[in-house]
Amino acid sequence: MLFSVIGHKVRIANCKLRIVMIANLLNREIFRRSPMGKILNSLSACLLVPVLLALSVIVSSNRTVAQAPVQTPPASTPTNAPQPQPPVPLNAPAELTNIIAQIDAAANQRNINEVLKFYSPNFTHSDGLTRQSMTQALTALWKSYPQLKYQTQLLSWQPQGKAIIAETVTKITGTQPQAVGNTLLDATIRSKQRYENGQIVQQEILSEQSQIKTGDKPPTVEVKLPQQVKPGQQYNFDAVVREPLGDDYLLGAALEEPIRPDNFANPARVDLELLSSGGLFKIGRAPIKPDRYWVSAVLIRGDGMTLVTQRLNVVGKNPPAAQKP
Repeated sequence: MLFSVIGHKVRIANCKLRIVMIANLLNREIFRRSPMGKILNSLSACLLVPVLLALSVIVSSNRTVAQAPVQTPPASTPTNAPQPQPPVPLNAPAELTNIIAQIDAAANQRNINEVLKFYSPNFTHSDGLTRQSMTQALTALWKSYPQLKYQTQLLSWQPQGKAIIAETVTKITGTQPQAVGNTLLDATIRSKQRYENGQIVQQEILSEQSQIKTGDKPPTVEVKLPQQVKPGQQYNFDAVVREPLGDDYLLGAALEEPIRPDNFANPARVDLELLSSGGLFKIGRAPIKPDRYWVSAVLIRGDGMTLVTQRLNVVGKNPPAAQKP
């Protein structure tokens, strides 16, 4: 649903990444004028300007799963043509499907007051968000991405007393004009909501994936990261560029952050490295306590940049403490 996307996008729009360019890579003046230099300047403007993160769920931290780039519709296809509607689970209550459709419609029109009508004053969120923080996040997000499109599909539902528990998946796409081409945003969030009296009273983010691309030819990135791990478990994170690099330089960085409301507006520092191979290959270890993390990768080549992010959930019991000899 809409709220599920707030954290991640807001972070991106808020520009929570700080780019530290490699001084010894090339002469500073030559680098500044090069395509990669322009992309970094554009990235700095986009990621450093404190603004976004209205999606309370988009930047995971050290790793993320790449999404397919936003495609421009063929010239022969009218842009205002009706889009196919996703299938609805059998016997889904009309009240539920209508609420979901109305939230999407209000979000597509960037009508924050209409969106808030469907969220209870006592709304709670698994990431610690509130109606107030949602309002601030969405306002900032829509300012940075004025043409976002939301489409939510109902996956399942079940009654629970007078309430309805529903699981949904929301697809969010949009563009943001930049000095070096447009920035393309593509995010998918799966979440579970509790509805009472026509309003959402609780929401939990089950999974999320997002991708941001900028430049003329941003790299196509394939990411491998588990959606959840156990406390203390080791895991692999790979972010591989599919195209041949040729003579291009490849800069990259990976980061991991716990998902907290106060992280949405506070920029995280990202130190780019000159990569010797066509991607990032990292081994991580989950903390010993259950928690939620954003795992992200930034990959930059001469004519484009890709930022991918995925949520990593640490679930289960804490591992037993090591026995002293």
